[in-house]
Amino acid sequence: MTQLLEKVLTEVYKLPPKKQDFIAAIILEELEDERRWDKTFAESQDLLAKLAEEARADIKAGRVKKMGIDEL
Repeated sequence: MTQLLEKVLTEVYKLPPKKQDFIAAIILEELEDERRWDKTFAESQDLLAKLAEEARADIKAGRVKKMGIDEL
C-alpha cells in the first residue's frame, strides 16, 4: 500500500460509519468505471487499427482535405 493511500485510509477511519460508507461507495464506483474503460479500450483495438488503416488509405488516395478550425 502506498503512503498516500495509507494516509487517506487513516483519515477515513476517523469518520463516522455513514461517511466511511459514502467514501467507500465513491471509490468502488471509480474502480468499476476504470475496469469498464480498460475492457472497452482493450476490446476496441482491432477496430481502432482498422479505422487508422482506412484513414491512411484515404490520405494516400487524396480523399482527405486539410482544413482549419474555421472551415469545419
